[in-house]
Amino acid sequence: MPTTPISAGRPNVIARLGSGEPPVLCLNAHLDTVGDAGWPDRCYSATLAGDRLVGLGAADDKGHCAALLVALEQLLERKIALRGTLLVAWVADEEAESRGTSELIERHPMDACIVAEPLGLGRALVTHQGFGWLDVTVAGRAAHGSAPEKGIDAISRLAELTRRLDAHAERTFRAHPHPLNGVTVYHASTLRGGTDYATYPADATLGIEIGTQPGETIADRVAEIEAIVTGMRADLPDLEARIDVRLHRPPFEAHGHERLWDALDGASRDLLGRSPEPVGENAWMDTGLLGAAGIPSFSVGAAGENFHAPDESVDMAELASVTELLIATVERYLA
Repeated sequence: MPTTPISAGRPNVIARLGSGEPPVLCLNAHLDTVGDAGWPDRCYSATLAGDRLVGLGAADDKGHCAALLVALEQLLERKIALRGTLLVAWVADEEAESRGTSELIERHPMDACIVAEPLGLGRALVTHQGFGWLDVTVAGRAAHGSAPEKGIDAISRLAELTRRLDAHAERTFRAHPHPLNGVTVYHASTLRGGTDYATYPADATLGIEIGTQPGETIADRVAEIEAIVTGMRADLPDLEARIDVRLHRPPFEAHGHERLWDALDGASRDLLGRSPEPVGENAWMDTGLLGAAGIPSFSVGAAGENFHAPDESVDMAELASVTELLIATVERYLA
């Protein structure tokens, strides 16, 4: 299977099966994981605990990488004839900047895509939040700690801005959750400011993660923060603040996926005895990039626990069922 380097030591791995002609259905899972903090002594040796496989990335997303590989193997062994092309992509960098799926979209045209992520058997993700990583910097004026007439305390001003951001999240986000995606994400992430105990801080920076719902953009969130800063100037007319968007990704809402959904629905009825449940998430997935590129897509996967934390695990029985569900969906879509 060919590999495409995304960065040093981090490739995409691509496989194709079928006629080489359209339609092209892609199955996507990500190879990367988060770090091993909290369990470096045992996270790299997968262990079985009952019906769960425990290990770093077991659910998010190594188990689903294995499911795609087994699905491909079974399609070959069962000699299932496909009218069209199955593109199987194991991508890099989903946990960071999603350069793997970005490169996949640029290099490999496709008509539809299923992203395998730990959602729980019988559920299909059709919407999720976007996000932005923002730095909010408030200016002060450096001065000796004994000269309050000269100094402006940037940290104190940032503290007030943080309080107002919290109040805005409570009033706007928590009071009006999305019906599927839940409450818009907002939290403080990092804090920098000051040089020493005896000096007024010249600036202070709050790093935040903040979500966007379908129909919203990161520009909407920036405008809300700017309005809060403007409101503070009623009491602090000389307030100076800057907002820097470090990274942002769009929200997702499935469109044009009816044919793919019909294939999944038929496979689900045959294998599970029921239709899939459409769900949303407050987390971001690579479906956001696929949706922004106009590629019909959604996500399915097995249940997992403790994502990004010690003792992450995946339900092996569900993973086996998801593998069969993917095989049946591929067969129906490319029959």
